[in-house]
Amino acid sequence: MSLNLRQIEVFRAVMSTGSISGASKVLHVSQPAVSRLLSYTETRVGFPLFERIRGRLYATPEAKRLFREVDHVYLGVQRVNEVAHSLAERRQGALHIVSSPSIGHVLIPQAIAQLCEKYTDAKVTFNFLNYAPLQERLLNHQADIGVISTPIDHPNLETKPLGQSPVCCVCPEDHPLTRKPMLSLADLAEYPLIAYDRDTPYGRMVAQMYDRAGLPLRATIEVGSPQSACALVQAGAGVALIDEFSLHNWPNGHLVSRPVSDAPVMMANLAFLRFEPMSQLAQSFVKILRKLMAANGFSLQEDMREGALRH
Repeated sequence: MSLNLRQIEVFRAVMSTGSISGASKVLHVSQPAVSRLLSYTETRVGFPLFERIRGRLYATPEAKRLFREVDHVYLGVQRVNEVAHSLAERRQGALHIVSSPSIGHVLIPQAIAQLCEKYTDAKVTFNFLNYAPLQERLLNHQADIGVISTPIDHPNLETKPLGQSPVCCVCPEDHPLTRKPMLSLADLAEYPLIAYDRDTPYGRMVAQMYDRAGLPLRATIEVGSPQSACALVQAGAGVALIDEFSLHNWPNGHLVSRPVSDAPVMMANLAFLRFEPMSQLAQSFVKILRKLMAANGFSLQEDMREGALRH
């Protein structure tokens, strides 16, 4: 026989607290009411869920197996409530932004500050996330827009370019490489290289640069993000290949960048749900962010602007 949500809720409360009294406190109902509903639930399923031994309840093996499935259902109900709350917030002027760390440390906070000046009643949340959890937040309606360096390939998500930045070499301000106006990958060979895990977008980008140049990639240190690379460069551990977004975001100074011949361009991309209209608040944020990127030298080339989202 099937169980309704109330029976599932009571069963889960008893399993979680280990007692009728604990479940009654969690559910804010009387202990007799919990006992009656639990007894009725056992009748519905056709087997005992608990055994009372020396005044204590012990879950049967069947109850433990059922609890695993019930927990999934309960979390699903919670998720529905979270989405409903998020949708209600959006109607009242809320914006949930997620960003990859390489892009978001400076320009996005500046854009949020300008947005909140314009919309004084707006509620904004902002989180740094890596690629996979960022995509998941968007798909689960836990975020309205994402800003990411790698385009997302998903049928339910749209990705549009916001700005672009060349990849450069970053080194300490007194480093010998700063004497050259333009560098090649061969110039970096005699110095310790701080590179990235090949499973990351930056790691794949750097590996492709060396493959195209026909040079071996010999990393002294591997890191997970350009921020970590900048910290190590500033500490004197070596040189690194990063994009100008990341260098612009680096707050501590004392780093110098030099262009690298035949270096790729790193994009800042806007990601959002493909089949849902963007809110007015989100559109305003995108406009502000795009203006900030242009003001800081990260404008799209003319051919990229044609495909960019316009508001």
